[in-house]
Amino acid sequence: MDQAEPPPPPQSSSTPRTSVSSTSSSSIPAPTTTTPPLSLLEPVSSTKKKNRTRVFRVFRNVFRSFPIITPACRLPSLPGGRLPDSNSRIIAGSRITGTLFGYRKGRVSLSIQENPRNLPTVVVELALQTNVLQKEMNLGMVRIALECEKRDKKEKINLLEEPLWTMYCNGKKNGYGVKRESTEEDLNVMEILKPVSMGAGVLPGKSDVEGPDGEMTYMRAHFERVVKSKDAETLYMLSPDANDGPELSIFFVRI
Repeated sequence: MDQAEPPPPPQSSSTPRTSVSSTSSSSIPAPTTTTPPLSLLEPVSSTKKKNRTRVFRVFRNVFRSFPIITPACRLPSLPGGRLPDSNSRIIAGSRITGTLFGYRKGRVSLSIQENPRNLPTVVVELALQTNVLQKEMNLGMVRIALECEKRDKKEKINLLEEPLWTMYCNGKKNGYGVKRESTEEDLNVMEILKPVSMGAGVLPGKSDVEGPDGEMTYMRAHFERVVKSKDAETLYMLSPDANDGPELSIFFVRI
């Protein structure tokens, strides 16, 4: 009598199950966090500057094709035969947005914008801690002077484009102010403060320090920009409380 062959042993499915699970887990992408894009606009002055440069180049090329004509005119003069001093004329009227911000125990930075909707045109890191500036503001009057040396006549650079400044606060030398490019954190602060035209407060910072020292403090106001010459400009803070608020003036001087 023929004996029935025993059925084959069941195959273990643990190995393929393990390989399938490992493959499926590795194919799942890790969650990523993305920051929303900035909505700040390019400053109008930079756009106009590019357009003026193009127009100037075209005009210069056309002008060079004209013959040289010597005009028979006299320069205007003041009584006594003196020429008018162009550097003594004060050009005023432009209003900008200035923001002083920084961590409580960190250095304060100054951001200059045409308005809160635009990207910063200038960012200067000052040689002053934020908590020290707050104490000075509580006294009612702060004068910040940023000085730099004059360049060679061949080197033409705008005053606010100078990279390094010697800084004085209320007559005391504090160190150096440094012009720098806007960081990602700077742009995030400007983006958060976009609806704010004037005011002061605290923002949650990205520092690892917990508590008040890890918070970002800011003060934003309108400033009247007064240009005395190509080597001297002043920013006067316009207080909404008329004469009741603190006074802040920032001087840029090339000597």
